[in-house]
Amino acid sequence: MLKPEDKITRHRDLNWLSFNERVLQEAQNSTTPLYERLKFLAIFSMNLDEYFRVRVSQLRQMKRVEKSIRKKLALKPNKTVKQILKEVREQQSKFGKIYREQIIPELETAGIYLVHREDYNKYHEEFARKYFRKIKKCIKTSILDPSDEKEFFLENNALYFMVSFKDKSEFGVVNIPTDKCDRFIKFSSETEEHKITFLDDIVKTNIPELFPQKEIEGIYEIKLSRDAELYIDDEIDGLLAEKIYDSLKQRTDGQPTRLLYDSGMPAEDQKILRKTLKLGKIDMMPGGRYHNFSDFFSFPDPTNNSALHYEELTPVKHSVLENAENYFEVISKKDQSVHFPYMSFEYVERFIQQAANDPLVKEIKISIYRIADESVVTTALLTALKNDKKVTVFIEAKARFDEKNNIDWGRKFEEEGAKVIYSYPKIKVHSKILLVSREEKGELKDYAYIGTGNFNSKTSKIYCDHAIFTAHGKITSELGRVFLVLEGELIIPRAKRLLISPFSTRKAFSDLINREIQNAKLGKKAGIKAKMNSLEDKEIINLLYEASEAGVKIRLLVRGFTCLVPGIENLSSNIYMTSIIDRYLEHGRMYLFENDGNEELYFGSADWMTRNLDRRIEVIAPVYDEDIAREFKDILEIQFNDNVKARIQDPTETNTFVKAGLGEKPIRSQDEIYNYLKEKHAS
Repeated sequence: MLKPEDKITRHRDLNWLSFNERVLQEAQNSTTPLYERLKFLAIFSMNLDEYFRVRVSQLRQMKRVEKSIRKKLALKPNKTVKQILKEVREQQSKFGKIYREQIIPELETAGIYLVHREDYNKYHEEFARKYFRKIKKCIKTSILDPSDEKEFFLENNALYFMVSFKDKSEFGVVNIPTDKCDRFIKFSSETEEHKITFLDDIVKTNIPELFPQKEIEGIYEIKLSRDAELYIDDEIDGLLAEKIYDSLKQRTDGQPTRLLYDSGMPAEDQKILRKTLKLGKIDMMPGGRYHNFSDFFSFPDPTNNSALHYEELTPVKHSVLENAENYFEVISKKDQSVHFPYMSFEYVERFIQQAANDPLVKEIKISIYRIADESVVTTALLTALKNDKKVTVFIEAKARFDEKNNIDWGRKFEEEGAKVIYSYPKIKVHSKILLVSREEKGELKDYAYIGTGNFNSKTSKIYCDHAIFTAHGKITSELGRVFLVLEGELIIPRAKRLLISPFSTRKAFSDLINREIQNAKLGKKAGIKAKMNSLEDKEIINLLYEASEAGVKIRLLVRGFTCLVPGIENLSSNIYMTSIIDRYLEHGRMYLFENDGNEELYFGSADWMTRNLDRRIEVIAPVYDEDIAREFKDILEIQFNDNVKARIQDPTETNTFVKAGLGEKPIRSQDEIYNYLKEKHAS
């Protein structure tokens, strides 16, 4: 049990595993439709792959930092990696059990059969042979000599078979071409209508054809995860970060971080494989027969049975924007809010389209963190350029895993005449902001869009985000200064209303929390309610502990990892925290301060993480419109009252579900928010 002798914090990477455990809980939940549970297994797998590529990779790189620097930073990478691997093994064991003992039998109950290689009948074998010959040109084979010093390169997260021969002086490697073929293959015979097999099994069945001169002993699936680029400057400040960089020897890009292998592989073959790939024992992770469960996002449903999926929700029609022919007129009269995925992202797209085609619009400025492939937004911006409007696009070139796509789009915009800015020195731009300048009555009037989510229609269907369109002069003028900073024309954006990282957000949040502390000490109304993705910043956490000790009631909703430990006597007993994992990914950020009854509400792109406060351009905006403020508070309250999909975050990290009390109505907040918005916008 944790003790309050110090300002206790959790290790972010260990607590992240607790978050992924919550994803696994949804895969296990029998009340969740079967195909959605398969998707949660896919999400768990995808999350874990990224975790090893980024977080575990960084920890392992830290092991190479000078000991004196590690001591100064209180870094214990070896100990942390060992704890991580122990927990991951336990989670993967649970994952396999859910898949084998729940998912597969329930698929069969629904009349859908996954046929494995050992269960192939004559028809399956003939089908597999014909299919294999169709795709054979996509399959590459290698024969390796374990004594060869030359390193053999496995692609990141690609699937392979390690083929062991009776002659142990060599072994084979065969790729499974999931980049060229579907992972799941439906048998075409009418009698096999609802039978599906893995591409892996089709390849495996025919591997003897690839090594006709060899006596095969075993075939085992393997997958290597390689590190993503090391983003140390996201986590560690100033000179220490520079010292860390200096202390790291030059490394090869894409260093291996985990080799996942079929746990049925004999120890002798594991050793041969490890030495050939020049891996350490710590890199080896036993798994099941199949890897890359993220492919289950596309697992086919040959039955088209709607009961196996979530019911599709019709987007709520916004009572004002739905039929508005001119968004500028309605936004001039009153701020307008939108909430995704409960409402359609088309409202944002229409706003940009109207701006692109309106002869009175002179300029559009937008900050894009993750650009979708060709979309309404990108097309509208290109249209604006064709219509001779000035367009400035800020593109974050360091958006992890989207770097290439972002840069490609930046070049397209540049070719069409846009002013494109790629990244900001040593800082990521994470804000989701748009500014449109329109000539009205001989003067330029600005219209702004500030959101918590990306300008991406695909993710808007699965991410819960909030946004406001506004023509509030003081907000738009301050937002204009943010863009001037991005354009290099201002060093510091003066702002009294917007909280802008890395310039004023930390101080503003610290002042807001300190005000609650003082109010509590004076016997005034004091309270903090906040919703975010992650909570990691030590300074904010210590202030929250201080507020709790002063008697401030603090209610937190944190979807992902948290370094704050709630519920500890004499430290955080006034802090109650939950996490919601459900159909949609909770992604919005809201911050509400009681302020002795004169509440102040903020929303925007920043979590309470050091990187969001100090090393990213972020925009957090106050909510001035009373109607919208009430709407945001109602949504926040609905989520705080969730007793179906909320888990309690406490010192034990058991992810216990919040349960409805005797006579209480079950509240599944995402459903309730949809119904709330539907009712509100019905008129």
